Amino acid sequence: MKRVLGVCYYPEHWEEDRWAIDAAQMVEAGLKWVRIGEFAWSRLEPGPGDLHLDWLARAIDVLGEAGLQVIIGTPTATPPRWMLNKHPDMLAVEAEGNARGFGSRRHYCFSHEGYKNECRRITEILAQRFGKNPHVKAWQTDNEYGCHETTVSYSAAATRAFQDWCAQTYQSMDALNRAWGNIFWSMEYDSFDQIALPNLTVTEPNPAHVLAFRRFSSNQVVRFNRVQANILRQHTNAPLIHNYMGRVTDFDHYAVGADLDIASWDSYPIGFLSDRLEATEDHKARYLRQGDPDMQAFHHDLYRAVGKGRWWVMEQQPGPVNWAPYNPAPLPGMARLWAWEAFAHGAEAVLYFRWRQAPFAQEQMHAGLLRPDAKPTPALAEACQVASELAEWPEVGTANSRAALIFDYASCWAWEAQPQGADFDMFRLAFETYRAARKLGLSLDIVAPDTDLSGYDMVLAPGLLETPQTLENFAGTALIGPRTGSKTTDLSIPLPMGPNIKGLDCTVARVESLPPSARIELENGGAFLHWFEELDGNAETTLTTKSGAAAMMRADKLHYMAGWPDAETYVDILEMITKKAEIETTRLPDGLRRRDTDTHRFWFNYAPDPITFENRTIQPADIKIEKL
Repeated sequence: MKRVLGVCYYPEHWEEDRWAIDAAQMVEAGLKWVRIGEFAWSRLEPGPGDLHLDWLARAIDVLGEAGLQVIIGTPTATPPRWMLNKHPDMLAVEAEGNARGFGSRRHYCFSHEGYKNECRRITEILAQRFGKNPHVKAWQTDNEYGCHETTVSYSAAATRAFQDWCAQTYQSMDALNRAWGNIFWSMEYDSFDQIALPNLTVTEPNPAHVLAFRRFSSNQVVRFNRVQANILRQHTNAPLIHNYMGRVTDFDHYAVGADLDIASWDSYPIGFLSDRLEATEDHKARYLRQGDPDMQAFHHDLYRAVGKGRWWVMEQQPGPVNWAPYNPAPLPGMARLWAWEAFAHGAEAVLYFRWRQAPFAQEQMHAGLLRPDAKPTPALAEACQVASELAEWPEVGTANSRAALIFDYASCWAWEAQPQGADFDMFRLAFETYRAARKLGLSLDIVAPDTDLSGYDMVLAPGLLETPQTLENFAGTALIGPRTGSKTTDLSIPLPMGPNIKGLDCTVARVESLPPSARIELENGGAFLHWFEELDGNAETTLTTKSGAAAMMRADKLHYMAGWPDAETYVDILEMITKKAEIETTRLPDGLRRRDTDTHRFWFNYAPDPITFENRTIQPADIKIEKL
């Protein structure tokens, strides 16, 4: 498939006589896609029923006639001020009981039926008007579900909807009380309308209650998105997309993606380094202007799974952003490197955010491809370079990976509901697993727990709430744990106790969480951090602690790891596991990463210094492409 570039554009921010100039410059730069409309509700409908769609139609015509393909975003992430007069109780409510007010964006509760009907109405209006427009080649639903911690709401609307969800899920109060273990502390309910939301309790709420509420909250996002998707399907054959975020695990992205055609995500490598990543200060200083070497790749592979193989980057950082604690500029070349890394992972399109930097409001310090005065920024030249390189690039496909990493959103919610250790985080554990694999030069697939694993030689399954049934008959090599299979769906301890893997005589007898200063030293070097489990059973012990306790046990090709390895130990363990799976690995220098397509090998240098490796030298913020 041919890979292309695009950009996000806001015609409502600029004088109309500027639109044609911008469109011509976009085409001259080699851009093919342009996204518009996702924040424009107040201009599309300044008052209830007062529709002003002609300006959007003119913008689409200007852009399309210039040769650009248009993506329309439904404007439901930014309800206009008059909407609050009509639905004053539509705002999401924080756990502390405070309503999220007007004056920014995403100020709605997914459970509010009145607002959902308004979204249904505006989506149908736009779909009827533009669904058959020849220039509109794709649709985006809403914008960045879950951003700004807006998935979970403790509103009256959410309370009523959660009570109904519980009634449908559990069918009887006896079943709910048993599932949640409500006999403990006399928490039993007599009727579903007694069930409140799990906030403002004296001490921690029942973790089963919390997990049920998180499942419900995720389902509300799925239902909200489905409303728009179903309407758009009636009026257009163009693909439907949503733009997810980095390290947002509040809802099940796989479930949302099931109703769409393409997954996309918004990639801000430098912002995420300081804002969303646990790392040492030395690590953050080293990658200050490049972003973490693995954060983007992890999400590329995650959203390829969410999109069932089809995915984009809908927003790519072009320069300093405005929302992180600190916002340095990228090294020269990074806007090019980030785009090429996405293409190496199978992206169909990469769109830079945004075309022109806004001179007003919250994002006025967020760089674009043009400055506020319409002069070019350094990223524009890099975008032009990528577009020129793509024009000469053959159509390539994503390589079939031999190894997979199982990532599960329900496990994220479970360990947030009952972490047991302050720093036990499912995303962090999965990400560090992925990072260790990348340091060995592996190209991984990230997959959902219900994925058919028969096509893989090796599977990594860290920290899963329940042991996936797909692992039961897996014939390849598997590295499982820690914490996998240690709970039931309702977050109680199963009997027999975990990990409950057929053919592996291994039981987690006791667990301990460790403060940052503590380490469980291993016999031959290395250590476990954060978490350690005492194992019983007759399976073969393949790794021990200095005190002689089992740190890893196995039966044939199934390996259970009883702790959270430090970074170097994780690489050592994965190197051992990959040898069992007969998968070739290469230890890469710090900052160098490798990715294979079906025809080419890409090398990316995230380090601030040149790297020489196996007779090739790669400069900082540069890439090298070799034919396989």
